[in-house]
Amino acid sequence: MTIAVLDASALLALLRSEPGAERVRAALPDAAMSTVNLAEVVGHFARSGAAEDEIREVLQPLPIRLVPFTDELATVAGLLAPLTRRAGLSLGDRACLALARQLNAYALTADRSWQGLSSALDIAIDLIR
Repeated sequence: MTIAVLDASALLALLRSEPGAERVRAALPDAAMSTVNLAEVVGHFARSGAAEDEIREVLQPLPIRLVPFTDELATVAGLLAPLTRRAGLSLGDRACLALARQLNAYALTADRSWQGLSSALDIAIDLIR
């Protein structure tokens, strides 16, 4: 079993049926996600006018293991900042990568700015499109 750590862009691609959605769907049985990235997804729908109960209804049935953003993950995400600065990665991006590192998993993203970072970070990254 290989764990996929989803970033917000990957989950949003699935929920909006965008290109790459099938790759995310295939990874769901063994998927994990940081609560930081969950907050990004919730924020996206809230900014679009969705009510809290609607957002919960969409997200609740998903078989994604949610992992709290602990002080250890925060430290790793912070230490990734200088290594990812040139690519412009956000805190949410680094939270996903930190969790992938912690779980010895791969990060699943739609964000092309992550391309080429895998070897520099020693974290497997899979672009869905």
